[in-house]
Amino acid sequence: MKLRYFLGLILIVSLLVVVVFLPLEMLIYPKLSYLGLLKRGIGIIIISAFFCLFRIFRGPTASDRIVSIDMLGILILGICALLTISTKRNWYIDIGIAWALQSFISTLALAKFLEGKDFDD
Repeated sequence: MKLRYFLGLILIVSLLVVVVFLPLEMLIYPKLSYLGLLKRGIGIIIISAFFCLFRIFRGPTASDRIVSIDMLGILILGICALLTISTKRNWYIDIGIAWALQSFISTLALAKFLEGKDFDD
């Protein structure tokens, strides 16, 4: 069991090291100095999303799955924020706000369902 956790830790650390130490694009695109930061940020969010998806499919309890679905919604908000920064278009933030509201309502509905209550209670 400890070997499994140790291998998972090595995998997570190695993926983060690869994402953080990618070559800088500032040499290729000098006017877009923030491109390397955005690329790394999106890479870290995508790696985190894969871990959330793993927990959704493999979660031992329903509450673990609900928490990971909520975390996936937060990661989508992060991608919307990074897209807003990189494209300078504000409608990505509107999509993120709508996603956050929908994620919150669905989390409340799932929690109420797990308690065994109806939506009218």
